[in-house]
Amino acid sequence: MHVLVTGGSSGIGAATALAYARTGADVTITYNQGADRAAEIVRRVEKEGVRGAAVHLDLEDHSTIAPAVAQTGPVDALVANAVRWGTVQPGSMAFEDVPAAEWSAALHANVAGNALLIQAVLPEMRRRQWGRIVLVSSGIAEEGVPGPGPYGTAKMALHGMARALAWEAGKDGILVNVAVAGLTVTGVRAFPQEVLDRLAARTPSRRLSTADDMAALIVFLGSAANHNVTGEIIRDGSNAGRSAHAL
Repeated sequence: MHVLVTGGSSGIGAATALAYARTGADVTITYNQGADRAAEIVRRVEKEGVRGAAVHLDLEDHSTIAPAVAQTGPVDALVANAVRWGTVQPGSMAFEDVPAAEWSAALHANVAGNALLIQAVLPEMRRRQWGRIVLVSSGIAEEGVPGPGPYGTAKMALHGMARALAWEAGKDGILVNVAVAGLTVTGVRAFPQEVLDRLAARTPSRRLSTADDMAALIVFLGSAANHNVTGEIIRDGSNAGRSAHAL
């Protein structure tokens, strides 16, 4: 099995790449910046006795997408994890003050970029009559966050994309799902410990998920162990406790 994980040099993407490698899958990750970090993840993937590779891909630069997939070769499972975070921070300005360019950039990268990525891997999946696609979303898509909304809007668009594609590609043995991350402890972004403790207390398990927890969910959805789950929006347990407004 050959898996392509976009944004695989850190956080949930890196954890997913390593989790797939432990199952015996060959893994290609993409990176936009941080070639050194990507090389380190490839080294760790290959320590599991499988093949690893890293290719450059920038969702904002659509011209990089098809070449990245061509370098990767046939893909059995695609994990669309890469994201453009945006330059407008939550709470930094009122909705009406968000520049039109920020809306365009968010949708261009996170929606159109992922659509083009899927288009690039679909023909080979259809030819082989098998494939798995997992789009990584965020609880912010459903909960919102005060102020600007381009990031959450773009993530919510992935939900609609998955629903449509599940129907359109299901007849060809391709299953498509969304894995929704709540506030996940990845080490990429720091939050005050008191905030993490408060949110953890609101979850059924009384803890926030780690990148490895999200990776386990993604690997299930994007593997042969998933026989017929498709078109679903699967929320990680951290979502139960997160209120973005409390941050």
